[in-house]
Amino acid sequence: MASNNANTPSAFEREQIIGMMEKEMEYRVEMFNKLTHTCFNKCIEGKYKESELNMGENSCIDRCVSKYWQVTNLVGQLLGNNRPPM
Repeated sequence: MASNNANTPSAFEREQIIGMMEKEMEYRVEMFNKLTHTCFNKCIEGKYKESELNMGENSCIDRCVSKYWQVTNLVGQLLGNNRPPM
């Protein structure tokens, strides 16, 4: 006889978990693509003069990514708490 463990998810629950994991991965890929596109367009000149990023471009990208994550986290917190921004 097989005992039914209360901690083991059913097949339906496993499918729901996998579906949520897939959605989370899609969300993260989309967010990464938006971040990359936004910061690239903001920080990199249209004419490539050098094969590597210069100091100004590096600084701009660092600030852009940092601000993007700060805003993303703030929005997530506000939506999670269902509170309007202060």
